[in-house]
Amino acid sequence: MTEPKKEAIEAMSECGLRPMESNRYMSTETDGDDCVGHTMIDHLNYCYKLKMKQIDGKDSQTLVNKLYDIQSIDPEFFFRVRLNAEGKVECLFWRDSMMREDYKIYGDVLVFDTTFRTNKYNLICAPFVGINNHWKNTMFACAFIGDETTESFVWVFETFLKAMAGKHPISIFTDQDAAIAAGIEQVFPSSRHRLCLWHLSKNANSRFGLLKSDKNFKNAFYKCLSGCITPNDFEETWKSMINTFKLEKDDWFNRLYGLKEKWCTALSKDFFSAGILSSQRSESTNHAVGFKANKSTTLTEFYSIFQATINRWRKTEEKDDFDCTRGIPTSELSMSAILKQAANVDTITLFRDFEEEFKLSVASSTMFKGSVGRTVFFEVWIEGITGSRQEVQYKMEDSTVTCTCKNFEESGWLCFHCLRILHLHSINTIPDRYITTRWTRYAKKQIWERVDTIKREKGEINNFTGWRLHMIRRYYNLILKGHKIAKARKFIEEKFKMDNKAVDEIIKKEEERKAKEEAAKIAEQEKAEAEAQRETQDGESTNSEITIVLDLDRANTKGKSKKRIKGQYDNYKQPSKKGKKKHKKFGSKTSNIQLFTPKEQLY
Repeated sequence: MTEPKKEAIEAMSECGLRPMESNRYMSTETDGDDCVGHTMIDHLNYCYKLKMKQIDGKDSQTLVNKLYDIQSIDPEFFFRVRLNAEGKVECLFWRDSMMREDYKIYGDVLVFDTTFRTNKYNLICAPFVGINNHWKNTMFACAFIGDETTESFVWVFETFLKAMAGKHPISIFTDQDAAIAAGIEQVFPSSRHRLCLWHLSKNANSRFGLLKSDKNFKNAFYKCLSGCITPNDFEETWKSMINTFKLEKDDWFNRLYGLKEKWCTALSKDFFSAGILSSQRSESTNHAVGFKANKSTTLTEFYSIFQATINRWRKTEEKDDFDCTRGIPTSELSMSAILKQAANVDTITLFRDFEEEFKLSVASSTMFKGSVGRTVFFEVWIEGITGSRQEVQYKMEDSTVTCTCKNFEESGWLCFHCLRILHLHSINTIPDRYITTRWTRYAKKQIWERVDTIKREKGEINNFTGWRLHMIRRYYNLILKGHKIAKARKFIEEKFKMDNKAVDEIIKKEEERKAKEEAAKIAEQEKAEAEAQRETQDGESTNSEITIVLDLDRANTKGKSKKRIKGQYDNYKQPSKKGKKKHKKFGSKTSNIQLFTPKEQLY
């Protein structure tokens, strides 16, 4: 088996192809099994050796070494590893530099969920997910945790804050787990904790009993979840539902009412949530990663799969950014001044949402309610739509408009009530205060420019993969062109020998140069490690103190369900009273760079 074939097999293995699939591909590419150059047994044996290579080198240690290698390339790469008393990985956290930049712009809303255990050690995958200006998933960080206890979540949340220079999100969406709630209350006291309505609806359905078949009850309950506009509307609807269906002494409904600030949309409209109501985005992340990961997946394999998923998301984001630069979107409506402004400023996705609000504003009715000085009050509604009647306040001095539906405060774009009043006062442009930077098409413009500048300075702007595939196609076409003529075949073979010898000489000189640079770098690193031994960072162990990381015991997952393991809230377990375990922590140093300045704040 030649080296190029080994590299091809490794590449297909990293892409998630199984051994038989990669063997069939090579067989098809070479026009039959006889032309591959090695047998299927050889192929399977080599794939097995690749698997054992990670195991022999210890999976956890291999992953940690890989994180250190990435950090040497990306200085802003951040990771933390928490070891138990036996020196085995208990918690793992990482984020790269682009995730930090994404959180800087889109970190006002955070979705955190612990849905699946997707590796052979039964560790829990806990991604931190947000949404970008195209209404697509964006990854902020990812963690593995050994259990769903408050202590573990506090460690993960505190590490996340260190990685993000202490910036707190405005809203955090999670599932209904008491340990997560306790961790958020301790680490993110200023953030609004919101519960996933999908999980809540699913759990509630099992509590309805005989009421499950009562449409009036279900309509009232789901209206309480997300159909009420104002707090008074919610209180009246809830009270009516409880009295009508005799639920005053039901413990579950009483507990649910005690958590109303976390799930009722009418009580959270003062907190920005980007228009999302659940942690479904994080679950879709688990699904996107889980389509290749399974119970036997190693940590190193999962990391490769995870990075491939992130790269795919980022390619999609680049395409969406490019689509926004090709021109402005059209509308079935006449392009008024406000619509033209929104089309030029907002992304295509957000323009469609704004367009819907503009259509409703055209169909709405208005009633003057009174005035106080230069401030006027109106009532705006749409005939035939229940709950559309809202009060709007307009200040003439600075064109400030506020609505009782609080759509702008919650979602970041103006509602049709406000647009109707602006149009009524002949305001042809959206005031700057109502243009949210995170929804605009130039939200990441400065980041892309800075990344391109850095790559250009380092000489990393070339895409070597694209060049390699391009050259492979050219040489392949050359071989197909002359393979039937003996003189042409002989000429190609002779040229190949000459070119191969010349390339070997170039590689040898380059390796000698790199060896000298590596020796100098090792000397500097040894000097830095000697200095690091005399320092501690945040009370944690320095990198040089950790030499060996042991693997966890492999979990016996045979017969176990793939569903999320229930947390403390679901099982009503009392917190453990055992003494604290001894832990060791290490990873990259906490960044001291101030990422967020007042001028860059979105709110």
